[in-house]
Amino acid sequence: VQLQASGGGLVQVGGSLRLSCAASGSTSGFNAMAWYRQAPGKERELVAGITRSIMIIENRSMEGRLNISRDNAKNTMYLQMNNLRPEDTAVYYCASDEVADYSRTFKYWGQGTLVTVSS
Repeated sequence: VQLQASGGGLVQVGGSLRLSCAASGSTSGFNAMAWYRQAPGKERELVAGITRSIMIIENRSMEGRLNISRDNAKNTMYLQMNNLRPEDTAVYYCASDEVADYSRTFKYWGQGTLVTVSS
């Protein structure tokens, strides 16, 4: 499984960004897909996850400010982030696995895409 993340960039406080993650390879390897982020000096954390049957989990710190979705026909996952705050600055990673078990590390990872929110 290969994952290709894109869409990061520099945005001002209150702005929006849409991240994309294109998956290829064995389709079972991306039954579950998720976005994680890691800010400087902090541990990696789950932002949101979504299964092929559109079961969604979201980080409460971003509640109401994000929308995770996926297009199974295109093998692509999206993360729409709105009303961005400086504390959202991080490298965002997409990940996938055969099973949506968020208690363990997902098996497949893409390269990160940097999101910088300036005040």
